[in-house]
Amino acid sequence: MPGSGILDSDVLTFPPVELALDDELAAIVLAVPLVRDAHRLATWTGVRAVTGENLLSEGDAAAAVEALGLPPRRLALLWIVAVNGRLIEITREGARSGPGFTDPMEFWDGVVMDVLDRTDAQTGAGLTGSAVIDEHLTEILATMYSVRDGMAFTALASGILQAHEVGCEARPAELRRLRLSLPAELAEAMELLRYCGLIEIAGDLVRLTPPGVWAVRRDLLREGHDAPSLREVAGLAELSAGELVDAMLAGRASASAATLWLERRVPEEAARDLIKIAASGNAAQRGTAGTILEELGPEAAAAVREALDEPMMWRYAAAWLGVRDLEAPALGGGDGAWVAVDTLAALLYLKPRVDSPAKLDILGEDLLSLVPEMGAADHPDTLAVLELLGKHHPDVVVAKAARKTAMKARSRAH
Repeated sequence: MPGSGILDSDVLTFPPVELALDDELAAIVLAVPLVRDAHRLATWTGVRAVTGENLLSEGDAAAAVEALGLPPRRLALLWIVAVNGRLIEITREGARSGPGFTDPMEFWDGVVMDVLDRTDAQTGAGLTGSAVIDEHLTEILATMYSVRDGMAFTALASGILQAHEVGCEARPAELRRLRLSLPAELAEAMELLRYCGLIEIAGDLVRLTPPGVWAVRRDLLREGHDAPSLREVAGLAELSAGELVDAMLAGRASASAATLWLERRVPEEAARDLIKIAASGNAAQRGTAGTILEELGPEAAAAVREALDEPMMWRYAAAWLGVRDLEAPALGGGDGAWVAVDTLAALLYLKPRVDSPAKLDILGEDLLSLVPEMGAADHPDTLAVLELLGKHHPDVVVAKAARKTAMKARSRAH
């Protein structure tokens, strides 16, 4: 559909989540086993000498493990959480009780960052005991965030294997070994994440806890992704199709708001409303409306088929139907150039106007072969798009071809 990838292809969109109230979250955080043990370690430490690396001495570490009944491998994480969370203060003289924290959720955010930092292969000491799970842990948590009803251990294991095979180009021998070892490694890793307060386990299902949802969302937002709360997008779901499209173009609504908007409407009616905006609006409105339409399935086919009579939409309607294996008219040779013009024309209507080299390259290698045909495209923005490419495209060959095609288009117009 039109406008795909125009705004920011690197931003991931996650479904809206319902967050618990801050007071409820704070109470749960204080009861997290990792947090309780960090408090216990701080109390046990009191005033004590530390090593040159600001750690407990070997003897004190062994004594703390025995006195507090801790697994030895968890002591390093607990010490980091206690120190970074200001439960323990390090001075020139050694360790002593710290001032603590005033905001439980800011403290919790720091705890989760300390936990995830240990998965960094270069700077971390390892978290779960499995290098593969550590490597993919942020992906695992993001997947759990998207699937609120929980995920089976088998589905998690399959996802990790697939991610490792594709992302890390794992060899067959390594994958065979992982298939044997991963179930036990995953079970141990999930127990650790439960101890850290991030997940809960019910039978074969694993899901994020309320503080886990809060923390993963905070991390996704920090990375620039679209991860709204249900409260943030609930009002947007009541907008008209035109208002929603304009709000998305202005940056006041995200793709996740569009998902909720669709969920609250009959698919066929939603499609008709969006098509009306796309057919009568500019290229940016058409692109945004088309992106929302892509989320609808065959239940909207009747409305989309009606759009075959719309001059500005029939090509997209035909493509929409064809992708879903529904009967659709074939597109001709010149239609690809028309769609290319329309896709790039969306940049002309964004505010502020987009003319950055990266955005102009959204059609990739196909653009050079399409430019000569663009001049003949019966589109109101043909000349403006060619001029945009001629002035700003980073590839000098494409820019030169666009200027040449624009000159021919002007000659034909006169």
